[in-house]
Amino acid sequence: MASGKLIKLIVFELLEFAAFSVPTLVVMEQFATAYQRTRNASEPTHYWLIVSCSIAYVASVTLLIWVPIKVILHKKRHLYKKIIGWRPVLMMCVVLTTLPSFSFSIAVTEVQKNINGSADLLPDALPDLPVSLVLLSLILVDIIEKIRIYPLRGSEESNEDGHIHTTSLQQIKTVTEQVRQNEVSPASPQGANSIHVSRPLGAVTQRRVPVLVGPQEPSFDSGILRTMSRRDVRAEVFLWSFLLWSDTVEMLRVAGHSAVYKSSWLYPVYIFSFISLLRIIFTPKNPLLNSLGILLQDLPFVFVRLSLIIVLGTITPILGLCKNVLVTLSYVYFNYLTKLRVFSTFEASPF
Repeated sequence: MASGKLIKLIVFELLEFAAFSVPTLVVMEQFATAYQRTRNASEPTHYWLIVSCSIAYVASVTLLIWVPIKVILHKKRHLYKKIIGWRPVLMMCVVLTTLPSFSFSIAVTEVQKNINGSADLLPDALPDLPVSLVLLSLILVDIIEKIRIYPLRGSEESNEDGHIHTTSLQQIKTVTEQVRQNEVSPASPQGANSIHVSRPLGAVTQRRVPVLVGPQEPSFDSGILRTMSRRDVRAEVFLWSFLLWSDTVEMLRVAGHSAVYKSSWLYPVYIFSFISLLRIIFTPKNPLLNSLGILLQDLPFVFVRLSLIIVLGTITPILGLCKNVLVTLSYVYFNYLTKLRVFSTFEASPF
């Protein structure tokens, strides 16, 4: 009988392969249907030619790229450990599936314009299935790659936040005790020599780290509240994997608006949405991920959303623009401007 690890591996690999191949086939079939309408409907030659080309493309990249890399990752573990900071599986999905799917989604709208002869005769909104399927497949592969290291059975509660909270409290307590001891204990000659009284007062003051006091978090030891307060890393992987791409999903939803896809604004929306998806290639705890999120998503989205609002009106939510602006400004301020002397004074909250 097959072991649980083998069944888990087979299920994950089948799901990843389906997420890798299905979006391209679906989008290409829609392109074939739209292109066939421009030809003689009684002769489906062009339709089957495009469908067969899509099947050949998926089969080629599967046999030449997907399967060999998957085998290497599973067999050559020493090579897999040398891959630091990025994920080959997600890179293959972004380059070989998402990029062709977005390209042919744009081609479908261009073909429909040629069918109707005018952009005014196009439908009021594009179908949501292709874009949702592409993003769902990409998020599915991301979830599988994150949850692969965890067991699917048994309890796996998250102690990361509790460990960080306890460690922070210990550090704050230690710093507080040291400050109080320095204030209470009389100044001895040795202590004066160690502190260097001749040093400016500001130098001594900077060594005292202010205590960070935040709101008290509740803890429940019994009853229904304890059951409701349970946290599991595996469940949070699903939650945050979808929330992470909500901004890109909203931007692609705007692409289905008639005022966008009937004009040339469709191209920058799709291009910058695809650029924002490049972040998924990097590992979840990569130190560069925060800066890449600003450079690849929030900063470009500021200009795209602002331009759309100025030219076409509020077809994209103002809340999305405010989110991009505030995230960009806060990142620049707290990471770079606070290093300058005028912003370098640390102020503890009085509450």
